[in-house]
Amino acid sequence: MNMKFLIATLAASIAGAAVAAPDTYMIEPGHTYPSFEADHMGISILRGKFTKTSGTVVLDRAAKTGSLDITIDASTLDFGNEKLNGHAKGPDMFDVAKFPTATYKSTSITFKGDAPATVNGELTLHGVTKPVVLTINKFKCIMHPMLKREVCGADASATFNRADFGIDYAVKMGFNPEVKLAIEVEAVKQ
Repeated sequence: MNMKFLIATLAASIAGAAVAAPDTYMIEPGHTYPSFEADHMGISILRGKFTKTSGTVVLDRAAKTGSLDITIDASTLDFGNEKLNGHAKGPDMFDVAKFPTATYKSTSITFKGDAPATVNGELTLHGVTKPVVLTINKFKCIMHPMLKREVCGADASATFNRADFGIDYAVKMGFNPEVKLAIEVEAVKQ
């Protein structure tokens, strides 16, 4: 084996390993808002969002793997109605004094082509941890014209039963406990 061939092979292997490395993205809090819809006595739908979210996304698109680690400040719950916000943050529902954060940690990510399609993970809400699957409805990465770095964005959704997490306020009065999540997220490559 000649030395030039060995060096070229080694260099190609090192370059290939560098290309296949996972990319880490930090959640951009100014463009990330987990929102939700919940039944109000069967006569309307209440819509709320959390206005402070942080976390990390790791993606290895070549290997089709990745992870999510997200923290939501539950005290930033906002329905656009101060009286409702106060009640929802209190002990009847989210009890933010006792449970100040909600978290989502992935266990696996399924890809369709080069893009994540679903995320299996565990949601911890109101002190209870349960599996929740996120569907990635849209995913796109661009070179951000102002930040001069890659930014990825996604629209994700999921459905879960809030009573499974101990938030069972008014279920006995006929409120449907199903909650629909809609999550807009943007994350900046580090």
